[in-house]
Amino acid sequence: MDGSSIMIWSVLFGSIGVGFFMYGRKQKAIVPLCTGLALFVFPYFMPSVTMLLIVGVVLMAIPYFIRL
Repeated sequence: MDGSSIMIWSVLFGSIGVGFFMYGRKQKAIVPLCTGLALFVFPYFMPSVTMLLIVGVVLMAIPYFIRL
C-alpha cells in the first residue's frame, strides 16, 4: 500500500511541478520555475508518504508567499 501511495502522490506533485515550471519559464519568473523543478525532482528522495505530502504542500505554497 505504501509503495502505490508514494507513486500516486509523486505523479500528482510531478504534474503540478511541470505546470509551475512551464509557467515560470513562460513568464520568466524564477520562483515558480525553481519550485516546479523541485516539485518534479523531490519525490525521488522521500522515504515515506507523510514526508512526501508535507514537503509537497510546502513547495506548492512557496510561489504564493514569495513574489520576486
